[in-house]
Amino acid sequence: MLQRFITFFEKRSFGVCTYLGERLNISISKIRLFFIYSSFLAVGFPLVFYVCAALVLDIRHFIKRKRAGAWDL
Repeated sequence: MLQRFITFFEKRSFGVCTYLGERLNISISKIRLFFIYSSFLAVGFPLVFYVCAALVLDIRHFIKRKRAGAWDL
């Protein structure tokens, strides 16, 4: 049951932790733990950052997809 729960969130997550992990060359699990622990300590502020980062990454992905389609002739 726990593995099913973990797989669900990994497939449907926004990819913020993965993006930050690849950019900063840090383990993804450490970044996820940072977001979890800091959310408890900072009363949810990191969740606001996470949602904003997810929106920015989604918009960047959308723009790159559209741009690639426009230049394919």
